[in-house]
Amino acid sequence: MTASIATTAPIVRSARRRRFTAGRGIAWSYLVIVVLVTVFPFYWMLRSALSNNYAMISDPSSPLPVGFTWGPFLRVLGLASPQAAIAEGGSGASVPILHYLLNSVIYATSSTVLIVFFSTLAAYAFSRLQWRGREVVFAFFLAALMVPGILTLLPNFVLIKDLGLLNTFAGIILPGALFSAFNIFFLRQFMLGLSTEIEEAALLDGAGKFRMLFGVTLPMTSGPIVTLTILGFIGIWNDYFWPLLVTSDSSVAPLTLGLAIFKQSSPQSQPDWAGLMAATLVAALPMLILFMIFGKRIVNSIGFSGIK
Repeated sequence: MTASIATTAPIVRSARRRRFTAGRGIAWSYLVIVVLVTVFPFYWMLRSALSNNYAMISDPSSPLPVGFTWGPFLRVLGLASPQAAIAEGGSGASVPILHYLLNSVIYATSSTVLIVFFSTLAAYAFSRLQWRGREVVFAFFLAALMVPGILTLLPNFVLIKDLGLLNTFAGIILPGALFSAFNIFFLRQFMLGLSTEIEEAALLDGAGKFRMLFGVTLPMTSGPIVTLTILGFIGIWNDYFWPLLVTSDSSVAPLTLGLAIFKQSSPQSQPDWAGLMAATLVAALPMLILFMIFGKRIVNSIGFSGIK
């Protein structure tokens, strides 16, 4: 009998802890509201992307697609004829969204790889190597965090223009590829907390600095590096202002500029909102897939990057 009471006691206490309270109800209500506010724009984009652009004028507040059609996605993918596109309120002009999508992949991937690579090298030098003036130089790096990015746009533009790199991938990628103060600071702080015992063992085995970096330090820093890679890729993927400054050639324009061109291409009195929403969903799809695959790892890397 005593054993039975001891067994059921934790269950009773657990049930009491899970009992509904006013505070729990407020917390859940708040979470539901936040989720709805976050998800609603995506739902409205999907609703508009499945609507006939002309039909939406008659019922703009309908929660369901108005004149359901796959036409907007066909227009975005270049599969609709000019006559069919104009009949649904779209543009008869050909806007190569898939080409802009490929440009964004090249731009975001190249920039992210270069930024993370050079940031890792700098963080290793600031955290694991001993050299005169290290802390002074790092202080200048920290000062760069306090400079608004908007102030560097004009000097970077003049430099790219003088180098003759306007309307090229190199002109879009290089200004931000060699330096990221936040990435260097983030990785340095993590590397400072790594144990030195493994590196000392590697030194006894005759390992050099590069071997210790790529064979010892990088595997232990994989979590923060993956986090910075994914977050950096997303930020560069959504970049608009810098590509707008340095390119007017559609051959290297990323998807963010392609969406603006798509919006301006409609010869009708109103833009092709249905097609624009479909193009925006196509642009957001890679980011959604990225979060679905690596979302848990991003959260874990940020939450536990400080645990030794």
